Parts: sequence; structure tokens; C-alpha cells
Amino acid sequence: MEIFITGYGVISSIGTNVEENLSSLMQERTAIKQGLNSYTSKFKVGEVALSNDALKSAFDLKTDGSRTALLGMVAAKEAFKNHSHFNALRTGLISGTSVGGMDISEVEYRKEMAGEKPNYKKYFHHPSGTTSEQIATEIGITGFVNTISTACSSAANAIMMGARLIQSGQLDRVVVGGTDCLTQFTIYGFRSLMIFDDEWCKPFDNSRKGLNLGEGAGFLVLESKKSLEITGKEVLAKLSGWSNASDAYHQTASSPDGDGAILSMKQALKQARLEPHEINYVNAHGTATPNNDLSESKAFINVFNGKVPPFSSTKSYTGHTLAASGGIESVFAILSIQNGLLFPNLNHTSPIEETGLIPIINIQKNIEVTHVLSNSFGFGGNNSTLIFSKI
Repeated sequence: MEIFITGYGVISSIGTNVEENLSSLMQERTAIKQGLNSYTSKFKVGEVALSNDALKSAFDLKTDGSRTALLGMVAAKEAFKNHSHFNALRTGLISGTSVGGMDISEVEYRKEMAGEKPNYKKYFHHPSGTTSEQIATEIGITGFVNTISTACSSAANAIMMGARLIQSGQLDRVVVGGTDCLTQFTIYGFRSLMIFDDEWCKPFDNSRKGLNLGEGAGFLVLESKKSLEITGKEVLAKLSGWSNASDAYHQTASSPDGDGAILSMKQALKQARLEPHEINYVNAHGTATPNNDLSESKAFINVFNGKVPPFSSTKSYTGHTLAASGGIESVFAILSIQNGLLFPNLNHTSPIEETGLIPIINIQKNIEVTHVLSNSFGFGGNNSTLIFSKI
């Protein structure tokens, strides 16, 4: 059964909608810089330059929620824009997140630690599932609502779950993706792992030191053929292949040889009925950490038999948006197909010594892009691959 994509929405540090994100990508304009609030101002991050109140006002959000939920509402509303509700269609929403409403919890917790009385009712926003319910409420979805939390592969796994529910006949249409905001916990958590770069990150560069964190959300609308016959929506692209594999090598590090990544990419190619040479572009996980980039590079060489297609990490634009990254980068993959573009890997100067692979350095235009492979890897060796194809 074919899985059709009829809507997409995105908000990140480089833009508050699809059009703005595409413009930044084409102009090779990063948004990684010193943060705007008390705990991000010390670091280079990819922060959305709108306060919570500004998000509510600019996008006419009716539902209250944490920053994670608000970012998700913005992207999901854009994806579901001009889509109508039909009684004949079973429509669901699946959202990935890793921090949930932690941004609100942190404020109340700091009050308590300072001897002030916190508003315990605000802890209602903390659970990851609450953010999904709030996003669903904002766009009027009252049926199946679910949450995926598998660290940085969350959004990709949400997309996969949506596709499987359509394939199994349990849903006809589903809004899928992920959302995460910057929190003090995540920033200092990654710093404690010594994989946080205080300067502009350098994915796949030999001198890479670590990642920059970002925030945002990305969502797609998936439809079955039955749904299309009712909605009559224009098809943007097709989700042709997907896979999830776990190498269970380490709690926070990828297998040095990329075992899980290899399995994930090969299984996705098999499901899509594609040969490796048919992939025109790879939007890599590419976190700029020493372990991930070397591991993923080795996996590329294995999967593509040494003939690695053009690849890049767009995290050099947005920062690593954690659970949202698979959703945001899925939108970028579709934009690549629609516009014949290959997006560059910013800030790259020298290839990784062990592999010699060189990512895309400058924007490439007027390219025939038929199939894009997108990787999202999470802690615990949770490796996810999506393949998007032109109609």
C-alpha cells in the first residue's frame, strides 16, 4: 500500500513556516547563535526567536500549552492547513517529543528550590503525552492520539507508526512528526556528556567537537489511497520506505562501525524496493559529535558500496532539535524533491580522516531528485531511516 504525503509544516530557528525555512536553506543562512534567554544566552543554539506569547498571537493559537506544545501546534496547523474533517475518514495524530512540557516544570521547580510556592497545577503540562493531546486539540483531531519518545529518533518513529497504522487499515489519514523546545535540563545534560560544542557545530568535519542544540517542530500529513479519493488533496511526495533498528551498543553512543545504521538503511531500501544507487540525496543524522559522524560515515560506505551519494547534515542550520529533528528534516527532504535542491553541510572544511567522505559544501540547484533518504538516530542505538520519493 502506498503512503501519500499531502501536507507539511515546520518551525525552526531558520523560519516559522515552510517558505521561510526553504529560503534560509537556499541562502545558506544558519540561525545558530547565542541564545535569547537566561540559560541559552551562554551558548550557541538554534532558538526560535519568538516568545510563547508571540507564538500564540502570531499563529492564533487557541490551546494553552508548554513551549514544546506551542511549537508543535504551529507546525501541525501548517501541515493540516486546508485539510477538512470527514466523518468517513479515521484521522489520527502521532507526535514525538523528548522533553515534553519540561520548560514549564523547570520554572516551577526553580521556584520551589528558592523557597517560593510553585503552581503545582502547571505540572500538568509536563508529560510528553499532554503535548500531543494539546496539539491534537488545536487542529481538531479527536480520534487516535499517541506519543513517541525515543530520544532523537522520536519524530521519525512517529512517522513510521503512522504509516504502519495506515497500512494495517487502522487509520486512513494521520498527522505525524515531532516537537521539542530548548530546556535547561537538555542543554546541561548534553554538556555533561561532553558532546556539546560552544562554537558553531561542524558536522562530518575532521575537527568536529560536538553538537549545537536547537528547537522546533516538523509535521507531515500521511494519507491512504482511500483517503485521497475523499479529500482530493494534492500529493507532495510519497513515503516509500522506512525502518527502525537497534544496535543496543551503548546508552548514548552509536556502534563504532555503524551496525544499527547499516541495518536501518538497508531495510528501508529493501522496503522501498530501491537499489542503493537510486538514492539521490541523504539528509544525514550528522550531529557533529565525534562518535556519531564517524559511525554514520562508515555506515554510508557499507550501505552504498563505497559510492556514497551526495549527503549533508542540515543540523548545521538549525542545531540538533532532538525529537523534532526527524520531522523537520523530513520536510527538508520533501523540499529537496520538490525544488531539485541539495542542501549544503555548512561550516565544513576538512573530511573525516578515517573515511575521507566530503559532504555537500554549497547549495546545488536544478538537480533531478527522485529519492531522498533521511536518518534519525537516538540514544540507546535506536536507528531510524525514512525514504521519500517523487510522485
